[in-house]
Amino acid sequence: MTDPKRFAARYPFELDDFQVEAIEALDSGESVLVAAPTGSGKTVVAEFAVERALDLGSKAFYTTPLKALSNQKFGDLVARYGAAKVGLLTGDNSINSEAPVVVMTTEVLRNMLYEKSPTLLGLSCVVLDEVHYLQDPYRGAVWEEVLIHLPLSVPVVCLSATISNAEEFGEWIGTLRGPTRVVIEERRPVPLEHHYLIGHELHPMHVQQDGEANPNPYIVSLDQQEVRYHTYYRRSSGAAQHQRIPRPREGHRRVYVPRREEVVEVLAQNEMLPVIYFVFSRAGCDRSVEWLMDAGIRLTTREEADRIREFADMRVAWMAEEDLETLGFYEFREALSAGIAAHHAGMLPVFKETVEELFKAGEVKVVFATETLSLGINMPAKTVVIEDLWKFSGERHELLTPGEYTQLTGRAGRRGIDEIGHAVVVFQRRVPFERVASLASTRTYELSSSFRPSYNMAVNLVRNYTREQAHRLLNSSFAQFLADRGVVVMEREIERDTADLAGYREQMHCHLGDFAEYWRLREKAEQIREEARKGRERVRSDAVRHALAALRPGDVIFVPRARRRGLAVVLSSREGRPTVLAQDRKFFRLSVRDFEEPPIVLTKIPLPRSGSARSARFRRDLAARLVALDVRPPKQRRDRLDARAQREAARLEELASRHPCHACPDRSTHERWAVRASQVEQRLRGIERRVKTRTETLARQFERVLGVLEELGYVRDFAILPKGDVLSRIYGEGDILVAEALGEGLVTSLSPAETAALVSTVVYESRERVPRQADMPTADTAERYQRLDRLWRRIRRSEDSHHVELCRELEAGFATPVFQWAEGKPLQDVLAETGLAPGDFVRNCKQLLDLLRQIEEVASARTAELAHQAIESVNRGVVSYTGV
Repeated sequence: MTDPKRFAARYPFELDDFQVEAIEALDSGESVLVAAPTGSGKTVVAEFAVERALDLGSKAFYTTPLKALSNQKFGDLVARYGAAKVGLLTGDNSINSEAPVVVMTTEVLRNMLYEKSPTLLGLSCVVLDEVHYLQDPYRGAVWEEVLIHLPLSVPVVCLSATISNAEEFGEWIGTLRGPTRVVIEERRPVPLEHHYLIGHELHPMHVQQDGEANPNPYIVSLDQQEVRYHTYYRRSSGAAQHQRIPRPREGHRRVYVPRREEVVEVLAQNEMLPVIYFVFSRAGCDRSVEWLMDAGIRLTTREEADRIREFADMRVAWMAEEDLETLGFYEFREALSAGIAAHHAGMLPVFKETVEELFKAGEVKVVFATETLSLGINMPAKTVVIEDLWKFSGERHELLTPGEYTQLTGRAGRRGIDEIGHAVVVFQRRVPFERVASLASTRTYELSSSFRPSYNMAVNLVRNYTREQAHRLLNSSFAQFLADRGVVVMEREIERDTADLAGYREQMHCHLGDFAEYWRLREKAEQIREEARKGRERVRSDAVRHALAALRPGDVIFVPRARRRGLAVVLSSREGRPTVLAQDRKFFRLSVRDFEEPPIVLTKIPLPRSGSARSARFRRDLAARLVALDVRPPKQRRDRLDARAQREAARLEELASRHPCHACPDRSTHERWAVRASQVEQRLRGIERRVKTRTETLARQFERVLGVLEELGYVRDFAILPKGDVLSRIYGEGDILVAEALGEGLVTSLSPAETAALVSTVVYESRERVPRQADMPTADTAERYQRLDRLWRRIRRSEDSHHVELCRELEAGFATPVFQWAEGKPLQDVLAETGLAPGDFVRNCKQLLDLLRQIEEVASARTAELAHQAIESVNRGVVSYTGV
């Protein structure tokens, strides 16, 4: 058995208290959740769990959210335990899968659990790295599925970034899986200083005042504008004109946004390199490298530059010369040799890995990166720069949240190398400095759930559980746990209000009869009158709205509202709301609230042909005409309630007046208690409605998904049908569409390249907000695509009838490029024709290969062979690189 003290003694540094606490919890057989900042050494806890499993002669699984992170972790564990003891399972690789320690993506483990894989035998520990990924809107549900379906005998090690609701998340894991220790470390291993860069000057973002960190008052004062006036004289009249010229307090020369090359020069002068410079655009990252190179910035010595070139050449030695030229390798290598690089999803994986390794080695000094770099990859820096606090979320530009700011700046400060890490925000014109400073001082990063039943999840639940068990499992998700926490508060309110209600009813007790019965008659009469009044109010509002929309310019009406009371003439009308001019020369827009009854046109007056309501002369002349008019305002009609409602209310009041309690001398006292009881009853009804909508929400969603599956022939009477068996082994957003296509025989009698093109329409998702219209590469694929589109429409009709929206629309944008690639066309030609970034092309091919492999496993022999041939034709050249 691994001894915690002997294990700790192997490290060249003393373990932190949080690491020791987590290791002790694992040693006692508990599960653990470790929430700690980036770079604090959470993986030490995972390494203890792995070593303990090895000593017990059992298995350990180490899961990560990204293939690149799995590859990196695989390399680390092989270096520690040897290649014979460590395996790797991702969509791209299957290496030594029955080893005692297997690194895998989280999806691979989820699939194993659903398929009851024999590889799970002997499992004694699962590490879930980057577990905060469970709030990812597209993939997050996978982490919850693993935690729900993993055998309870297997303890879990959950490693998370700092989250503000770690105790709540740990409590959920505990209720789900048994004793779980929550270990929270908020202290960073390397202290972080926050700076604000204005022009060439670096300022501390906070200053200490009375023991508290407050926004730097000097920078706050820069947000205040100095106003200067410039006087000049009109040529025509000689009249003096004064022009107001606001400017920053320190003047434009000192308060400006520095260029990226200037920022790097300032950091180099202050010995703050290496730096990760976040630019929220791929093109911006690439342009930044070009600008620094054009500016002549070189951050390496000749010896370092030679080493970098040699290393870069070694990493791409397997690639063809023409591909290297197409991919811009020689420009990339030249920038690397100057210590400058970009890092984003549009780059080829081997290029990104080269940047990562050279940056970790300290050879590359500046990396311009998109926010995707903050996800898991081990690349610590001395400094992090954030250029813009606004980023595009896919639909609109949004300000960074404190949690996102913390994630991005978490890489600043290298443990054992830097005494202090630096976070630098470049001067923001569109964000007040106090708001910038609050981002840096706020520590909120609340973990939420993105769990929802999918088609694949539903058929696997049907295959493995009864309906009651399936509902119970769904209700045990973190999503339902969070919803139910709110329900717990509401249940307490119900308990308190129920006790109060019992007391009020006791006080209502009348010796002459049932006061509750008497009060119900009174309440019912009042309710009938109130409902009639509201109905009349709705009719009145509709009538006023239609009358306002019918008004035309020149119509004169009477406005009865006190503040605007009097005649008014309509000037214009937009969206059913007229703009009018009143007798006091003021103009305003009318609304329904200005009228008790629909306005009546009293007369018409002609409007001046020129001028507008903004002209004082126009308003004066028009108001004079209004005042001169001799018209009387319409008489206000008396409100009358619906006669039937009046009769019914009067009947109930008559019954109440004959009730024995009506004559009670203490009736007024009883009534006061009855009013309180009625208010509590109304509040209770509202709370109970909210409880009903929040409890078992996922179970209700599951039943709706099940309705679609039953209609399409996958499930019947909570039993899986043959089509459902195929669907249970297809994972992804297009799962049901792929199953339908296989059932209809759409993926047959095509060439391998055509198969790849057709299947790509299910997985491809354009980065453009409005995807361009794309054609299929051949007549056969065009015909199959039309049939596939008809299948999608049939699924959507079924989804609409069951209030479900899971099946994503088809996109043909990648069909022609992948067809050409599968046909053997050179990379240069494929990229030139499509305009795709190399990294996007490779990633789309990898996603396609994942789905083709699933089809190969579940389809008939003939279709499986075709899928295999399609895999062979796509998985070549740069696409076949796996990073291991």
